[in-house]
Amino acid sequence: MSTTTEACKSEDRPLFDRVARWTERRVGSSSSFMLAITVVVVWALSGPLFHWSDTWQLVINTGTTIITFLMVFLIQSTQSRDTRAVHLKLDELIRANRSARNSLFNLEDMSEAQQQQVRETFDQLGTGHTADGDGIELEHTEVDRVRVTPKASRRSEAR
Repeated sequence: MSTTTEACKSEDRPLFDRVARWTERRVGSSSSFMLAITVVVVWALSGPLFHWSDTWQLVINTGTTIITFLMVFLIQSTQSRDTRAVHLKLDELIRANRSARNSLFNLEDMSEAQQQQVRETFDQLGTGHTADGDGIELEHTEVDRVRVTPKASRRSEAR
């Protein structure tokens, strides 16, 4: 078995992570949505039985508030974990690709202003104009240059 598969065993993960992932899968299903609609419809239909009382309204308000409060933390946890996984996968692709810019590994840790400067630098590179990055140092090497090969020569190379 590979180490990646062994690291993904559910018993190795903290209880919160296992519960969060299990809940995320269940809550995101169409059957959960239908259950939520059913609860709201039953609650609404029970209004006349309780004479539209304050307690009747408090039941749905309290229930939805508690569920919403808990779901905020659950969603944040699962989104953070998914984002970290995507970043690790992208980092691996950057490392594996010789023509990728290694200077962008920690782009998510840069400030908004620094990210904007990087974006402007790439916009300028796309138009053929280059300018200083005002404190952002991108590693421009021979590997960073894009090679354009005419279709005819690519066909002849493939033969």
